[in-house]
Amino acid sequence: MNYKRLLLCLLTGYTLASTSASAYQELQPPHEYDKVSKELVEMLEAIHYNRPHIDDAISEKAFDYYIDSLDPSKSFFLKSDIDKLSQYKDSFDDALRNGDTQVAYTIYNLFLERLEKRLTSLQSKLPEMVKGFNFELDESFNADPEARKWATTEAELDDYWRKRLKNRALTLKLNGENQDKIISILEKRYKNQLKQVDQTNATDVFQTFANSVTAALDPHTTYFAPRASEAFNINMSLSLEGIGAVLQMDDDYTKVVRLIPGGPAATQSDLSPNDRIIAVGQEGKPMIDVVGMRLDDVVDMIRGERDTTVKLEIAPSKGDTQASKTISIVRKKVKLEDQSAKKEIVEIERDGEKYKVGVITLPTFYSDFAAIQAGEKNYKSSTRDTKKLIEELRKEDISALILDLRNNGGGSLQEANALAGLFIPSGPTVQIRDQSGRVTPLGDLDKSIAYSGPMAVLVNRMSASASEIVAGALQDYGRALILGNQTFGKGTVQVLQDLDKGQLKVTQAKFYRISGESTQHKGVMPDIIFPSLIDKKAIGESALKNPLPWDKIHETRYPIYWNMPAYLPILEPRHEARMAKDPNFIAINEQIAEFKKQEYMYRNISLNEKTRIKQREENKANDLKRENERRKALGLDLLTSVEDIKPVEEDTYAKEASEILLDFIATNQMAQAQAKKKTAQN
Repeated sequence: MNYKRLLLCLLTGYTLASTSASAYQELQPPHEYDKVSKELVEMLEAIHYNRPHIDDAISEKAFDYYIDSLDPSKSFFLKSDIDKLSQYKDSFDDALRNGDTQVAYTIYNLFLERLEKRLTSLQSKLPEMVKGFNFELDESFNADPEARKWATTEAELDDYWRKRLKNRALTLKLNGENQDKIISILEKRYKNQLKQVDQTNATDVFQTFANSVTAALDPHTTYFAPRASEAFNINMSLSLEGIGAVLQMDDDYTKVVRLIPGGPAATQSDLSPNDRIIAVGQEGKPMIDVVGMRLDDVVDMIRGERDTTVKLEIAPSKGDTQASKTISIVRKKVKLEDQSAKKEIVEIERDGEKYKVGVITLPTFYSDFAAIQAGEKNYKSSTRDTKKLIEELRKEDISALILDLRNNGGGSLQEANALAGLFIPSGPTVQIRDQSGRVTPLGDLDKSIAYSGPMAVLVNRMSASASEIVAGALQDYGRALILGNQTFGKGTVQVLQDLDKGQLKVTQAKFYRISGESTQHKGVMPDIIFPSLIDKKAIGESALKNPLPWDKIHETRYPIYWNMPAYLPILEPRHEARMAKDPNFIAINEQIAEFKKQEYMYRNISLNEKTRIKQREENKANDLKRENERRKALGLDLLTSVEDIKPVEEDTYAKEASEILLDFIATNQMAQAQAKKKTAQN
């Protein structure tokens, strides 16, 4: 037995095995995972990018992550529990290294005791509490766990739960549910949560514990127990029918992390990252509340046969976050053609002349590996498809080109290098630094260029990984203006390693631009910024816990084709002036201001029914007014209902990017004319 662990148990007053008569079943370490535990330490110390030594410093971070994974909303533990459990801060490293993870189960079993006591008590009192709620009182509820501190007394925690329950009851009431239905829904939610805990097994706890240690290294290093490993591999291959969304647990809610480009959710609905799923329904059947349900069970409900419809009731991350809405999505398998590059032409009129700007939208960096292995000559790839579309656009006599990488989360590194090579002669596009410090430049060896004219790359906060490599390379070469928003900042490389049981996804290398700057954490900063509805504080590498830092290595040798920063003093003011008059951009900026206001309200949710109704009606009136002002300015028919509002057209950004490119062309021509004139005079 680990002496350090035994001593800590004695210090905290907790026993290694419970003699409690409680109904819950204590969990104990599965000894078949003792070997996995030791393997994890060996592998992390050997191949993780930072070559860490799993010591007390990492253990202390892991302790905090473990507590947060168990009780993220600070709903069950008291401060006195945390103070006592803090005696274990320095024992996580020893537990993993020695293959004796009892400490994780001692902490978990206390959490289980607190949770069962709380939820069992709540269920017995719930009908009486709901019937006794006075929605005329002026009080508020803070729903932001980051702003909360651990309750110091049971009475303080009781009051938090009272307000939490009252908020959920009021939300359901405002959504049209009667008192009996409200009680039924809430009882089901807490039964789900208890059921979720009952279904948690020793392997689940081991996985949570192991991932508290990996999270102390970086957010992308993750241990997958066998069932989770299977689900991860399914998601990577996209081989099951679903909605094309990556989901994770957030307290007792299922939250949308990101949408798969070209997938059903991205193309059929207005589902967004950070939206929370409240209920799931099958075609022709009633909705089932999924708050408190296990993530894998929710995923199983969302998956289904191709071409069938699934209904989702969601609490949106933007706008009125206390109101829910129901959306329908037809299940499809995400096919390669759904993610293929597409082209369009934006026409801009200036001084009586019409100019054409080509736009190529690339949702992901793809390659049909099966077709390549089969020896097919005409296999699909993002580079080949983009090159073909460029040839078609050049026949249309375009003046400039836009590569739209918004919402492109990455894909094949080989394709990213080849695609960047369509716009430059052969040369490096990215540098990769491994855990030994060795730097390997990668690039394009093909000297041919598909397009050498003026171009821009559109990016946003969801542009990640391979997208950032392409955008960063074209910015460094001075080949393209980068327009939009700061990108995600995913500048690390992960590999999958098999373990005795399950798999380890471990960060093993880091991406660097040819300028030497990392894309990690910082991402790619645009030359000219566009307004965005995506909150970079909530989404992106910097929004994750414990991301690897930005840094810089030596630059490589590369030419600069256009000195883009020299053009910005002319291009930026014109861009700002156009946006100030453009009805679409005016509406977007007003919407951003409204979201920031809602963010404050999330931390101060009113529990007064009249106040909430007033806020909801004001939000609807403001949304309708904003949309009708936009439509009036554009000469469109006005709307009478907020439900008829559709997202602002995506081509707003492409149109403004086209205007910027035409400004660039005009400025460049003027500079060349002045240079010729000066040369002639000399």
